[in-house]
Amino acid sequence: MQTIPALETELPLAPPAAPTAASEQPRRYPDLDRRALYPRAFWGLFLRDLHVLRREKIPFLIRVCMNPLLFLFVFTYIMPNMSGGAAMNPTAAMAGQMNFSTVLLPGLMAVAIMFSGIAAIALPLAQEFGITREIDDRVMCPLPVAAVALEKICFSALQSIVAASIVFPLAYFVPATPVYAHVYNWPFLLLMLVLASLTAGALGLTIGTTVKPQQISLIFGTVVMPITFLGCVYYPWAQLQPMPKLQYGVLINPIVYMSEGLRAALTPDVQHMDPRIIVVMLSFFCFVLTVTGVRGFLRRVIS
Repeated sequence: MQTIPALETELPLAPPAAPTAASEQPRRYPDLDRRALYPRAFWGLFLRDLHVLRREKIPFLIRVCMNPLLFLFVFTYIMPNMSGGAAMNPTAAMAGQMNFSTVLLPGLMAVAIMFSGIAAIALPLAQEFGITREIDDRVMCPLPVAAVALEKICFSALQSIVAASIVFPLAYFVPATPVYAHVYNWPFLLLMLVLASLTAGALGLTIGTTVKPQQISLIFGTVVMPITFLGCVYYPWAQLQPMPKLQYGVLINPIVYMSEGLRAALTPDVQHMDPRIIVVMLSFFCFVLTVTGVRGFLRRVIS
């Protein structure tokens, strides 16, 4: 039986593709191109958080308004309308020429900034670092991990500024006595709001990355409340002069400089610290807490 030999056909090879302009010019500076995308990714992450906040605006407003509203209603409306109200409120008599509503306004704005900054970061981090590890989805964004932590601080600062802005009209409508607040230096007021809000956000990041998620609720009773009542919120720092140890001991509390800075910006007739000292100390606390919080964030994410 005769076998037919296999035909060996030789197919012509396709000619090489002509070089294009893109292949002739290889991409240069790939790191620069990648870094150019960082601002867009940062802004996208910020808009995503803003969209979530818009969906939860009612709980946000309740959280922001409830604490200052109660303080204003009790100390500046109920007590002045009671017989012997000034005697029942020694802090009001200590204010001297100014009424207590004027003294209390900057302090309550500082409290709103502090509470909003901590609640906007520390509480969500307790869930994101929990058993579900939701933080892993966030760090997959095309950003350095440290930039994700900084975005949290910036978004928290925005919430703190909104919280302080909400307190301002409340202080005009709730108190029984008029509030005398005059902004003589708008740039200084804006600087105080930004520095105080960033410091509060950095403190929230530090707490959220240092404390275990199961113990985050304990922080509000052991840390947040003491620094609030010892933060010159309800009295000027100069009025602590009869207690020098306490007066200089509270200087390690960042909310002292928030209260005094807003007091210098809104009620300059009330005794307050030197504005230069306030700016320097708030900048120092903001830097230290930011570095500590970012390092803690990196450690928790990597682990």
